[in-house]
Formats: sequence, structure tokens, C-alpha cells
Amino acid sequence: MPAKYVILARLLREELSANGSQPGYRLPTEEALSRRYGMSRQTVRHALQLLVEDGIIEKRRGSGSYLSDSQAAAPPPVAIVVTFVDEYIFPTVLHNAQQVFAQYGYPTVVYSTENQIAREREILQTLLSDPVSSILIEGSKTALPCANEDLFRELQYRGIPLLFFQGRYESMADFPYVCDDNFGGGMMLAQHLVGRGHRQIGGIFKSDDMQGPQRYHGLTAGLVKAGLPVSDRHFCWYGTEERLSLVNRQDGGFLQSFLRERLDDVTAIVCYNDEIAHFLIRELLTMGRWVPEDVAVVSFDNSYYSQMEPVSITSLSHYKQKTGQVAAQLLLELIHGQSCRSRLLDWRLMVRSSG
Repeated sequence: MPAKYVILARLLREELSANGSQPGYRLPTEEALSRRYGMSRQTVRHALQLLVEDGIIEKRRGSGSYLSDSQAAAPPPVAIVVTFVDEYIFPTVLHNAQQVFAQYGYPTVVYSTENQIAREREILQTLLSDPVSSILIEGSKTALPCANEDLFRELQYRGIPLLFFQGRYESMADFPYVCDDNFGGGMMLAQHLVGRGHRQIGGIFKSDDMQGPQRYHGLTAGLVKAGLPVSDRHFCWYGTEERLSLVNRQDGGFLQSFLRERLDDVTAIVCYNDEIAHFLIRELLTMGRWVPEDVAVVSFDNSYYSQMEPVSITSLSHYKQKTGQVAAQLLLELIHGQSCRSRLLDWRLMVRSSG
């Protein structure tokens, strides 16, 4: 947890931001602040010194601490770090988070790692050198060991609030996070398909992000619980590079190979997300396989892809809360020095034409 004086400095920044339009605004005395926040005079003095060093206030001998200028009083921005800014679900996630931060007067700055470990490292180094109020981050290639843990630990040591969302690293379980209940979602889709009479069920999942293995685990656990086989042959894995080739160049070679060589007698496929489900359905129809008559297709995210032609997709949707909003609200709790519990977001099933 950040030192008390760091927390107090953030609270005072917010007070100054709220009163930035008042020329010559004067902070309460050290004694008054000590009483208000239940902190020692020494803690208050350290907090005020941080604000002086940041150029937010100026101390006038024998008079007190004053707002230096209204522009400086604005809190440092919240850094939002995502894998792909333009990926199909992230514009909505970003918008929801930024709305919450804006309500509390926090500007935001957005970075994209392109799901690359080296790019993530560059961004973390930037955030260590440039002041930010906090960091909301989706880890890169979270199914793999974290190569940048040293920088995350340095941010933690410096008292910069950091919350993972969407994807996180297993080795840093002490950092708070907001993620989907991926295991539960995989189990839910297995139960749905089994209830529809399917007995040979396969899947296609992303290999380098934690959501892929977790969703696969939930699906296979559901199949085992139903007494159904889990055949390695019926599962396909792809990475970030294959995804970019598919989306940017319409290169669906790995999907075509999977469908032609490994589909066998599978009657239903669980997809990592709506994006891959959409492209999979196109390949199936090109091969002369009907959806859902020959092969049912279900997926995660309930995005705009799920209602596009040629077949609307049965998909899991967030039940009550939106990821961006929940993550932003929890990060604000950290900024204000409150304890913060990690969250797994529940799903509900939206049944459509694909299965």
C-alpha cells in the first residue's frame, strides 16, 4: 500500500483541482489537515512537499500553502494500457472507463502494447519517468510468464496505484484485477451445448493470453463433468500473429486447416471470442457446412460481431456490469487509499442462430 503521505498528497490534489477556479485558493493549515485526516503533522508536511515539488502549490512563509495556478492543480492523468486500441471490444471498454475517470476530474492517456512484451516494457519505463496518478493495464501475452515483473514491482514500490483488467499475470497475484470469469464461461457454454444434444464438441482458443487457457479449462471441465470425451484433435490454438493475419489480411489458413483436417465428427465448436467465431462461420459456409445444422458455433463477448451476417452468434455477455466501468471505479478506490478487492465478472448467455 502507498505511504500515508502519498495518499494524502493525492487527496489534496483532488481538493485543489475542485477549487482551481478560485484565485489564490489557500489550503487549510498543517494542524487542520492533521486533524481532518487523522495523520501526523510530519505526514502532512511530507504530502505538502510533494505538491510543492510537482509545482502544484507554493508555500508562503508565515501565511500558508496556496494553489500556484489552476492548470497545475489538475491531477496527473490515469494511464490506460491496452493490447490493441482498435480491437473490436476495446473502444467500448475504453469509453466506459474514461467516462468514470472524467466524472472525478481525471484526464486519461492511452497506450497500446500491440500485445508485445518489448512494447509493454517501453510503456512501463515511460510511466516510471512521467508522472501519472495511476495505471489501468491489460497485460501482454498473459498466458506466458511475465518478463516485465521488475518494472511492475518498481511501480508498486513507488506507490503508484495499478490495476489489471481483462488480462493479468499469475505471478503477480497480489496486484488487484478485474477480469471475466473465463473458467465459468467455458463451463456455461459446455452445459449449453450438452443440453442441446451435442456429444462431440471442439474448440478454438488463443494461446498467448490468459483468457484462452482459462476458457478452454472451463469447457473441458464441463465436458468431463458430462461424461464426454476431450480429444486434442478437436482443439485449435492460435496466437497474436495469426490473429493479425486473419483480421488485417483475411488470411484464414489456420482455420481452414483445422476445419479440413481435424474437425472429424465434431458437431459444435466453442470459440475464444466473437471475432474468431465470425471468421470461423465464414470458412464453414465456404466449405459447404451449414451453421448450426452441421456445426453449431458459440463464443464469448456478445460484441457487434455476434449480430453480423452471415449467421448471428450465440455468445456470452457480461451480466450486469461493464468491464471498463468496474475497473475504473476500483482504481479510483486505490487512488483514494481504500482497500480494493479483485473482481471476476459473471456472464449470461445470449442465444442466437448459430447454436
